[in-house]
Amino acid sequence: MRRAVNDLLGAYDKLIMDPVHGGIPLYRHEIQVIDHPLFQRLRNICQNDILSLVFPGATHSRFLHSIGVMHVGTRMFRSMINAYLRERQLSEQTDLGLDQLDAIDYLAKTIRLGCLLHDSGHSSFSHQFTQARRIRDLMSRTERFRDLWQGVDYFRYFREEPDELEHEHYSVRVAHDVLNAIDLEEAGLQAVDVIGIMETTDVEPSEAFKRHAHTFWNFIAGDDASAGSITEDQVPGLVMDLLASIVSGEIDADRADYMLRDGFHSSVTIGGFNIDHLLSNLRFGWDVQEPWMGLAITQKGLGALEDFVYSRYQMYRKVYAHKTALGFDWLLREAINEVLEDPENFEWIDTCLSDMSYFAELTDNFFWEAFRKVARRQPRSYSFCIVNRVRLDQLDTRENLSASEIDAHSQWLAGQLAIKPSEVVTCSMRARFSNIQDNFNGIKVLVKEPITRARSLHRITDISAFFSKFGDGTITHFYRRPDVSNGRAPGLTE
Repeated sequence: MRRAVNDLLGAYDKLIMDPVHGGIPLYRHEIQVIDHPLFQRLRNICQNDILSLVFPGATHSRFLHSIGVMHVGTRMFRSMINAYLRERQLSEQTDLGLDQLDAIDYLAKTIRLGCLLHDSGHSSFSHQFTQARRIRDLMSRTERFRDLWQGVDYFRYFREEPDELEHEHYSVRVAHDVLNAIDLEEAGLQAVDVIGIMETTDVEPSEAFKRHAHTFWNFIAGDDASAGSITEDQVPGLVMDLLASIVSGEIDADRADYMLRDGFHSSVTIGGFNIDHLLSNLRFGWDVQEPWMGLAITQKGLGALEDFVYSRYQMYRKVYAHKTALGFDWLLREAINEVLEDPENFEWIDTCLSDMSYFAELTDNFFWEAFRKVARRQPRSYSFCIVNRVRLDQLDTRENLSASEIDAHSQWLAGQLAIKPSEVVTCSMRARFSNIQDNFNGIKVLVKEPITRARSLHRITDISAFFSKFGDGTITHFYRRPDVSNGRAPGLTE
């Protein structure tokens, strides 16, 4: 209990200096997580694959992003706790008991570790790795999931085996190894609770989590805790969903950090938003009739939320879906496929994806060296294009085309340019914003009635028309396929 009080008061064991957030404090068990080889590998994985070929400053790593997400997740949770305490103190002079302090500390530390490990399963070049055709084939190999969890009871985390592995499944696998390799019990935490708030998992929380969840619910909900249709058995699940929404949701620590970080390192201003204003207006929300527990935002905080959503929208359009950046992504995927044509490389990557003893070797560095080897032997290769920054010749850009419309436009471009249809390649990026209109994935607006001052929760689209402007969108760029087959080295273009 004394450790919990000290930690809540701001005691820490180490401070990491971050260019985006400033000083980020760490506890002893978090230092052990960060020092683990499976986490240290994130130093050698770029946050934005090869976006630095377009925005030179965007060389930041998944390592610092993960630490930043932990910091933002902590700020989100503590901001909501602080707002709640301010409001209760003004009206009821509520004091925190030791069991309540212990519960808040347990949940806060669980959030921190969930945020810290949420991206730990990313492989080389982050999202582009799993989109390469030959990698997809490897990831979907029968028995891959069982090989990855050989000797471990994975049913503690998954109800059934996934048909195809994604990086989230690897994050869970990494988290299991890392959390079981450190002295987590000394910190008073349970690995199953941390993994339970990560994506793709479905766990039975520990008895400690259940106890703290009930204490937290009774403290936060007050008289509502014994009202409505929420049963005792439902409370731990509702609290776990709340924590999971901080790690991965529509307004989560992950998005908040990568927007600020990517905007900062890309030297663009469109990814900026007022995180202090946004966090100061977040609240705990619950509905004892549904039952539901999640994030709520005050009416005066809607402006900050609108900035958050619009900034994310603009980052997708102007940075992530930049015509040159998506062209390099296409070349990168083809270069990865090229590297895996070598049986030795194929076997090594296959081993790394199946055995956690070797997973730490799977970094960007391996592929950059492989690209250079291929480029030296084959100057007309995709690897040569990546190593020497040979851009695709961009032909056109269209938005929100269907698959058949993309194909038809490719045929039309080929006809107009008097080239073969196979010489036109396309790259598309889909940005999902439909959750904003679908109750914003569980986020509600906390409205204060003008006369009674009573508060009630409302759907976000019922309060603000701003969010109805956003929907799913696809940006498609059309390019001329590079000449990598006639024996001539592609022309270098800066």
